[in-house]
Amino acid sequence: MKSNRAVRTPGGLSVRLDVRALTVVVLLLLAALTASVVLIGTGDFPISTADVIRTLLGEGNAGQEFIVNELRLPRVLVGLLVGASLGLGGALFQAISRNPLGSPDVLGLGQGATAGALVMIVLFSGTAEQITAGALVGGLVTGFAIYLLAWKRGVHGYRLVLVGIGVSAIVTAVNGYLLTKSDIVDAAQAVVWMTGSLDGRDWDQVWPLLTLCAVLVPLVLANSRGLRMMEMGDDVSYALGVRVERVRMLLMVSAVLLTASATAAAGPVAFVALTAPQLARRLTRSPGPNLLPSLCMGAALLVTADWISQRAFGADQLPVGVVTGVLGGAYLLWLLVAERRAGRI
Repeated sequence: MKSNRAVRTPGGLSVRLDVRALTVVVLLLLAALTASVVLIGTGDFPISTADVIRTLLGEGNAGQEFIVNELRLPRVLVGLLVGASLGLGGALFQAISRNPLGSPDVLGLGQGATAGALVMIVLFSGTAEQITAGALVGGLVTGFAIYLLAWKRGVHGYRLVLVGIGVSAIVTAVNGYLLTKSDIVDAAQAVVWMTGSLDGRDWDQVWPLLTLCAVLVPLVLANSRGLRMMEMGDDVSYALGVRVERVRMLLMVSAVLLTASATAAAGPVAFVALTAPQLARRLTRSPGPNLLPSLCMGAALLVTADWISQRAFGADQLPVGVVTGVLGGAYLLWLLVAERRAGRI
């Protein structure tokens, strides 16, 4: 079976359909939804999968409806949205920089959001809403600083990565200093937040993330053709009619917003933005940016990691960021070994 097929619309427009990529997206969506239903039923009060589905359809008893709809469903939805945002943001950064290491974890956006949160925790003893706002502002300021420092008649991949690594080192040092200036209670709260966790997430975190994704995801997908052209180089993209700097700026702002909002909602969850696009590309075997597969992969990875943390250590015992860090680190080690055996490094 061919991977690509040409589909002709009623208006006479011919559209190329990547059957393998579409199949991967559907399977990843099913995996994310299945993991979500199982995760909702996991906890101190277990609920069977059938009862979870009945409750989501409005047919559960009062106790099940409270546990599912008020306690567990918001946490799972935040996990799905955070994973999707990180997966899509990571795919954008890697495509723009044309470098598999060009992810928010390496570029310092997570550290910037952490700095904003730490300022609110350590200096102002802020509320949860203020910590979230501080993390969002910190991520946006860091992304803007990286873009300005990397600008020289345009932003190019390796310069963006190198500047990001430098900014990440500086912000990490600032975060360490802020921790040394905090008292023991604030330091404990900060360390838990810095690990990345879905504990205690409710509908107040769901709606802002959902609104942002509803705006940015269609905007990003609408510019995916320009991003695909840009992977061939700026000169070729200009020749094909792509307004390179405009598209790059738009997509970078979108990636920063997605990453900063995800970090503000759940803390700096490690390795999802770095790993999800690479796994999606290996599954689709497509050289393009794989934006939609990366989005679905990020959502599936995060809810699966949260389920693993609860099944292995009990609810609220192990932050999901620890699991994604272990799994992502193991994947990177495997990837480095595979690349070395292939003679590419």
